[in-house]
Amino acid sequence: MAATFSPVSSSSPIGVFDSGIGGLSVLQALRHELPHERFVYLADSGNAPYGERGDAFVVPRTRDIAQHLVQHHGVKALVIACNTATAAAVEQLRTDMPQLPLIGVEPALKPASLSSQTHHVGVMGTRGTVSSQRFARLVAEHGSRTQFHVQACDGLARAIERSTEVPLPQDSSTTETRALCARYTSALGTFGVKTGQIDTLVLGCTHYIFAKDDLRALLGPEVQLVDTGAAVARQTRRMLEQSGTLAPEPTDAPADLLAGPAQIQLMTTGSLSALQSSALRWLDLPATCCTAVDIPLHAEALASR
Repeated sequence: MAATFSPVSSSSPIGVFDSGIGGLSVLQALRHELPHERFVYLADSGNAPYGERGDAFVVPRTRDIAQHLVQHHGVKALVIACNTATAAAVEQLRTDMPQLPLIGVEPALKPASLSSQTHHVGVMGTRGTVSSQRFARLVAEHGSRTQFHVQACDGLARAIERSTEVPLPQDSSTTETRALCARYTSALGTFGVKTGQIDTLVLGCTHYIFAKDDLRALLGPEVQLVDTGAAVARQTRRMLEQSGTLAPEPTDAPADLLAGPAQIQLMTTGSLSALQSSALRWLDLPATCCTAVDIPLHAEALASR
């Protein structure tokens, strides 16, 4: 049955959610593209990562979070800043909530294919993403001119989540992230710009952008790293324009203005301190933007745990 929700306006917030803190990379891009908008971000860190869970959990959980953001925060659009949740649940959500503009994320195979000079592209993603039918369709659509080398990166999103809890350069979770990046890039093949080498790497999970320094150190300066944040932000702008709910931009606003703390609410179902650390570390947002929230697991999701 389709969900019902109250009418929205241009002043209503944009909802953004991910299984954890990875979607903050998408929120970062949204702030740059849409500096006059309000945002409500929800990290389901208490159940992260989604990429190693099955659809039987991800689909009902995604539905519950979407309904929470609509019913309790009156969002005018929803950005599913999680590749796994997009692959598993976006079509069901479009059926459930036909009036709500929905923007998903998926691995950037098309731009990577177009920009690769060697026609060899690596793809790192969660197991849930790279084993999905949606991902298989992407590979089939863009694989005529490009060979995609695909790696399911079990544990990497979880390690990045853990690294936020003790944000020190040499803590054990950071070391774990580096080791996993080394393992998975090695498994993909040889990187470089010579014939037959992988010259482009698609970051197929929104968490992975937060490991880009480790990846850059492993792969060198010539390999392209491709993520989806900017493209998702542009698509969000287009959908708000189509629905007539884009927030007006003051004519005297500075061009480089970012959506500030007063316009952003961050929530987590997991560790509040970890979200606060991530908000400060990556978005320069104060701890006062962050709150903990409880969204109970419904029977369908509970049964699949």
